[in-house]
Amino acid sequence: MTKTTSASVKITPMMQQYLEIKAQHQDAILFYRLGDFYEMFFDDAVTASRVLGITLTSRNSKDDENRVPLCGIPYHAVSSYLAKMIKAGFKVAICEQVEDPKEAKGVVRREVVRVVTPGLVTDDQLLDGKDNRYLAAICQKGKEWGLSLLDLSTGEFLVSEREDLPSLLDELGRLAPSEILLPEELGEDSSLAAELQAYLPQSCLTGRPPAGFHPETARQRLLEHFRVANLAGFGCEELKAGIGAAGGLLLYLQETQKTALDHIERLTPIEFDHVLLMDESSRRNLELTQTITGSVREGSLLDTLDLCETPMGARLLKKNLLFPLREVEDIRQRLDTVEQLCLAPRLREELRELLGKVYDLERLNGRVVLGTANGRDLTALKCSLAQLPKITEKLSGADTLLADLGTMDELRELHGLLEVAIREDAPITLREGNLIRPGYNAELDELISLLRDGKALILGLEARERTRTGIGNLKVGFNKIFGYYIEISRGQLGHVPDNFIRKQTLVNAERFITPELKEFEEKVSGAQEKRLELEYRLFCAIRAAAAAASSRILQAAGRLARIDFFCCLAEVAQRYRYTKPLITGGEAIIITEGRHPVIERALPPGRFVPNDIRLDQESEEVLIITGPNMAGKSTVLRQTALITLMAQMGGFVPAAAAEIGVVDRIFTRVGASDNLRRGQSTFMVEMNETANILNNATERSLVILDEIGRGTSTFDGLSIAWAVAEDLVNKNGKGVKTIFATHYHELTELAATNPRVKNYNIAVREWNDTIIFLHKLLPGGTNRSYGIQVAALAGVPAKVVARAKELLHNIEQGEFNRQGEPRIATSPRKKKQQPGQLSLFGLGESQAVRRLREINPDALSPREALDLLYELKRLNDAE
Repeated sequence: MTKTTSASVKITPMMQQYLEIKAQHQDAILFYRLGDFYEMFFDDAVTASRVLGITLTSRNSKDDENRVPLCGIPYHAVSSYLAKMIKAGFKVAICEQVEDPKEAKGVVRREVVRVVTPGLVTDDQLLDGKDNRYLAAICQKGKEWGLSLLDLSTGEFLVSEREDLPSLLDELGRLAPSEILLPEELGEDSSLAAELQAYLPQSCLTGRPPAGFHPETARQRLLEHFRVANLAGFGCEELKAGIGAAGGLLLYLQETQKTALDHIERLTPIEFDHVLLMDESSRRNLELTQTITGSVREGSLLDTLDLCETPMGARLLKKNLLFPLREVEDIRQRLDTVEQLCLAPRLREELRELLGKVYDLERLNGRVVLGTANGRDLTALKCSLAQLPKITEKLSGADTLLADLGTMDELRELHGLLEVAIREDAPITLREGNLIRPGYNAELDELISLLRDGKALILGLEARERTRTGIGNLKVGFNKIFGYYIEISRGQLGHVPDNFIRKQTLVNAERFITPELKEFEEKVSGAQEKRLELEYRLFCAIRAAAAAASSRILQAAGRLARIDFFCCLAEVAQRYRYTKPLITGGEAIIITEGRHPVIERALPPGRFVPNDIRLDQESEEVLIITGPNMAGKSTVLRQTALITLMAQMGGFVPAAAAEIGVVDRIFTRVGASDNLRRGQSTFMVEMNETANILNNATERSLVILDEIGRGTSTFDGLSIAWAVAEDLVNKNGKGVKTIFATHYHELTELAATNPRVKNYNIAVREWNDTIIFLHKLLPGGTNRSYGIQVAALAGVPAKVVARAKELLHNIEQGEFNRQGEPRIATSPRKKKQQPGQLSLFGLGESQAVRRLREINPDALSPREALDLLYELKRLNDAE
């Protein structure tokens, strides 16, 4: 806080309450409810006014040196303002009035009902429907690193353990949490915090008391939440460090959300032994979920494959893309399911149409359980549940795999309740009425009728009294002081009945009330307030009924996500001409006419040139691919990895045919860039990635190498590249399936020393001093890079290209003078020779020396020897 605190301002009871609540939430911006506004004071007001772009004012005169900074936002617009605060990296504590102001004695009681942080977001405005938003927690016990992740909006709760920090960071990079909880001893000043900030700069780090991560207390907390006797049923009983992380995370939720967390139903271990693993650099190089340039979703493999109709299906697609399978039978079952949907296009189309009407059931359920769901959320839930019987009916007559997929709880009774109870046009706010359908509650209907028909009822009462009394000018009126009254002129006072009670005397009339009129007044005057309160209570009861069905809703959501996932893969296969791969337990990867799934979508139909690849561990284990830049070497490499990954995910692949021997890991080293945040040069990044491959690749892995050693000198780079390729072909006596693209043409000589190394090149054709890229992979190596021709195609000025050709010719011919300069440097075009400097290429061999090498002195006659001497003198003088 600023210096303007309780020590320097007049403390009112309300301000005292504010300061007490703020003291408990020093690390958050406090949204303090005052009537129809959330107010912020002191430093919170200064910060919020800047972030939200709202006016900063004060509670007292601007001339008062102790004035209290103040700003506020309307309560009904809190979501948009909350989104801005969270996106700016702030935590927000929501403080509500928890007492009816009419019943309060003194200051209305207020409490923080929830704390919203970057990792604890459930509002639609802050969530991407296609991505999970994870909160993570880290716990170290001995040599083990425990990791737990939770998506509060869906209830997904994960746990794992890793043996070292690099593995832990890699797992965090895969799921990219928005917030990471750390025990305070691992907090901001630790090397771990620095490593996390460098590795995941977008993640918010939050220090927590270490006691919350103690394995025993954490385990007990988890047991109490899940209402189980042990964690063996979840498969994580032995993960002490993981349990510490999960328990610490759950405690944070309980402290910040202050409500039921019943939608968090299970703790799921991440099973690394059953999934294909890729490190962070491989995922980035293959552009699985975002592009290297710009780090955007558009242009990634995920973006290309995502034809899902529901947010749940899109999130499942991303998860399966990041965690492909390794078990052969599981992969085959997925492929068979996709195949059945490919063979039933009409069914697939009908299912996709129905799925398009389903909202995000997982997140709707999360808001229902957390008590933040509004009328529109329940309407969306109703519309989604309405599709369940239709989907199960469509799948019931299908083949076995699809019929099993469609077996789900249809939640008909919950849909029926929402159908009769919630209005279609229900608003976002819950305190303004119009939530409940007519006919659902008789008392509410009566109150609404009273409010709607009040005028007509007054006119009816007025007409009845005129008839009963015979007073023709009797009228019923209303004012704020007396309420409803009957007014009778002085000339008609003799006809006033005995049950009329005089209320007010005017100059020309008298005003009366009757018991019937007062009863009507009491009904009307409290009807609106009663109606709003009753609607809110009815809505909360309906929402609670929906929350009680949380487990069933989540199961249905999971089923719909799987249906959507398989329909998506089938739609992609049909739309883009993908084929079903043959999955084997063998070692060979054989791809016929393979295509890059992303690049071919960016080209006109038919323009992409497909290529064949064969990798095994008998005759073609390491493929050395040479050829010029821009010819397509990197494309062939990447598409091989992507086709393998897509197949193990359970999807069809962009190829005429594919036989995939399941791999355990895919490693890629493609391109290079500095990692300035971690203080690493281009060459160091390259060597780190190479070391990771050499240390961790197994005989079941697939390695993709696109250039190695370019970040250092030519001879060093060539030596490193040769040694790396040699190690991969000999690793553990069996080697690793590898595709190695290089400009070091010397590497092609490896094929002469090892029968499992094969040379390939990307074909080009020379035409009129330029080249044409054929993008076709052919057997055999090449000894040319066509760099100058590529430079010309790239737009390098013609004079620079011409000069490069001259220099290349001289370098290749060894045409240097004694100063080590190419002869072109002393050409007649240069009028004045500048002092020479040491050549980058070293001293070249002179023509005289080359001539000497060509002769056999024993074969020369005296005359020939004399002529040769004159020739050598002439050549030497010309140097």
